Amino acid sequence: VQLQASGGGLVQPGGSLRLSCVASGTIRSINMMGWYRQAPGKERELVAITSNLGSTNIADFVKGRFTISRDNAKNAVYLQMNRLKPEDTAVYYCNAWIQVLPSAPSRDYWGQGTLVTVSS
Repeated sequence: VQLQASGGGLVQPGGSLRLSCVASGTIRSINMMGWYRQAPGKERELVAITSNLGSTNIADFVKGRFTISRDNAKNAVYLQMNRLKPEDTAVYYCNAWIQVLPSAPSRDYWGQGTLVTVSS
């Protein structure tokens, strides 16, 4: 199983970016999918997460600016980031809880990370 994240880049304060993450490989089911971020010198933190039933949880520090969505048919999760601030600068990681075999429990997988830089 692989998670491929894309969409990061350099954007000015107030701008927008849309991150995408697609899971591929032998996948029986995906439960939670979400995004974490890690800024330089800081610990990784949860940004947003969504279940396969559509429930979502957004971190307070991005609530009202970021939106998470998911396409179950494509095994994909997206993060729409609006009104970006310099403090949003970080490497953003995609995460998913995936069941590979019917007899095996789900486990979490991580994407490679995509860098988001918010700067003028």
